[in-house]
Amino acid sequence: MVELQSIGTWWMWIGFGVFVLAMLAVDLFLLGRNKAHKVTFREALTWSLIWFALAMLFGGALWGWLDHTAGREVADAKVVEYLTGYLLEKTLAMDNIFVFVMIFSFFAVPLEFQKRVLVYGVLGAIIMRAVLILLGAWLIAQFHWVLYIFGAFLLITGIKMLMFADHQPDLSKNPLLKWLRKHVRITDDYHGDKFWIYDKGVRWFTPMFLVLVLIEASDLIFAVDSIPAIFAVTQDPFIVFTSNIFAILGLRALYFLLADMAERFHLLKYGLAVVLMFVGIKMLIVDWFKIPVEVSLGVIIAVLGISMLLSLRASTGKQT
Repeated sequence: MVELQSIGTWWMWIGFGVFVLAMLAVDLFLLGRNKAHKVTFREALTWSLIWFALAMLFGGALWGWLDHTAGREVADAKVVEYLTGYLLEKTLAMDNIFVFVMIFSFFAVPLEFQKRVLVYGVLGAIIMRAVLILLGAWLIAQFHWVLYIFGAFLLITGIKMLMFADHQPDLSKNPLLKWLRKHVRITDDYHGDKFWIYDKGVRWFTPMFLVLVLIEASDLIFAVDSIPAIFAVTQDPFIVFTSNIFAILGLRALYFLLADMAERFHLLKYGLAVVLMFVGIKMLIVDWFKIPVEVSLGVIIAVLGISMLLSLRASTGKQT
């Protein structure tokens, strides 16, 4: 059994939890006011920058606190872990966004109705990741060999993503969707952004409910992928949790920012596959050769930067 060391004290965990709840309350009740409306590019860009700024401010505050209490070496190491984890999770979240685009396109969800279902998608992602982070930390603490399982899983996932990067799944054949349509009353049309309505005392679910179920299912799948990936960067539960949550909090704004540009970054999936294979290999060889976190950060930035630049170059070539 291995005892996982964490920089997080009880008041840091509580303080971060209160911060997350406060930001979610702002997002849900003050900004949205439960009214359906089309999120503009300017609004999405503004909130994406706000979430990024908050993540960086947190990293700066964390560095200052650790520099004062634990020393410069610990502060530098932990903040690099945090930044690497944040970048990795943000990148995996972009793949999640492309799945959201596919789901919304399949169901032809009007833009003004997408905001509410994405709120629940973010809430679901936060809850699922919190549970899986606690489970992952406990498993690693109890059984060190679990790291090898995580590494093999990431390596296989990266290989499969690389092989099927151009494959477009057919949602009409999705077993969960087929089961729901067979066992649940579904209306033909949307009723605003409601998930269900009552007609003559009978509850009918709307297509928006099907969208919500598929969004939450994709959240679970991506959480299963992302949690082993972040444990390849750091095994500090506090760093794992905070980097994950900051990456997820900006997911909704990032969706509206990138939704129209999904095709332009069509090569990003190849970059993500390479990153997953890299972190999988890193986890598999950790007992024999430990790749520095700074090297991991450089590799992730380089691979993703190259894949995005090549995507933009290819898109520009097609337009000309």
